[in-house]
Amino acid sequence: MSENLADSEKVKIVIPAEVAKIMSKWGGHSVRLAAARGALPMSGPNLITVLFVFYHGEQKELKAEALSTLETLPAQIILSALNQKELHPSIIDLIVRLRYRDTVVMQAALIHRMIGIKSLMFLAEKSSGDVLDMISHNDEVMRKTDALRTAIIGNPSASKSMKIRLGWVEPVVEPEPIPAPKVPTEKEEDSGDGNSDEEFDEDVEEQSLSKYQELQEMAVSEKIKMALTGDKEWRSLLIRESNKQVNTAVLKNPRITEGEVIAVVKNRSAPEELIRIVLLNRDWVKLIDVKKALIMHPRTPLQTAVRFMSFLSEKNIRELAKSREVGQAIINNAKRMLMNKKH
Repeated sequence: MSENLADSEKVKIVIPAEVAKIMSKWGGHSVRLAAARGALPMSGPNLITVLFVFYHGEQKELKAEALSTLETLPAQIILSALNQKELHPSIIDLIVRLRYRDTVVMQAALIHRMIGIKSLMFLAEKSSGDVLDMISHNDEVMRKTDALRTAIIGNPSASKSMKIRLGWVEPVVEPEPIPAPKVPTEKEEDSGDGNSDEEFDEDVEEQSLSKYQELQEMAVSEKIKMALTGDKEWRSLLIRESNKQVNTAVLKNPRITEGEVIAVVKNRSAPEELIRIVLLNRDWVKLIDVKKALIMHPRTPLQTAVRFMSFLSEKNIRELAKSREVGQAIINNAKRMLMNKKH
């Protein structure tokens, strides 16, 4: 449950007859409790309205059950409510604060004409990944208040490139002054206590073989072990290995960074097995840069690439529509998406 939920406020909304019946005392506490748990048969929009009313009610048990239900409710039910053109901004705000990590739900919330500044500010400050990227690329949303730009720049999850695009200027760090070298006294020069360059060179140990040279001597089992545990330099070498057991082990290394994963999917010659492993990792495919790269990759299944296109900004879709690096099916879908935005 979000720790940022505001205290209950009095909100006036139109209650459908079905909802009013459930809310009446005629239904009894057991019926209202069942409704708060999402156990009564009713439409998605009506269920969301009931849960919202319970949240603003005085009965703590119903409020707790309603919030728990909203947190775990299938996205499809919440989307059915967000499809209502006249959905109250306070209902949207409650959905945003409880489901702001749900990319699919937030995509629908962000384009809803009734979403309020309060909800947008919450997302600008608290969201990350695809959701934050969708806000920053939505020109219509960003024009509502300059405070959104400031909030995104202050969001720890905002990437450096995102902040620069929004007008952030990286502060200039003054280099520390280099201390002047100590000039030896005549006594120190005569004593011969200091080490000369020649003496220092004699103390340098013979360097070991480079990691690349070591790699040539390794057995497959040793390479797999190093792929699973090695540092970034080892991973960059082993990901290029043709042996599937070796290069796939790199993606299982717990120290692998998001930047390395993005580099893998941006490599158009990356084998199908690596792309499949990336697609199976939910945390990686949440990243908008990974989605973009997967859409462009020739080994990404077409159906998956098309689905990921729904998360792109209009600018990215326009770029795909003109791209020569993707298949015709992707280009056609990009053009179709642009046509749909016009109507």
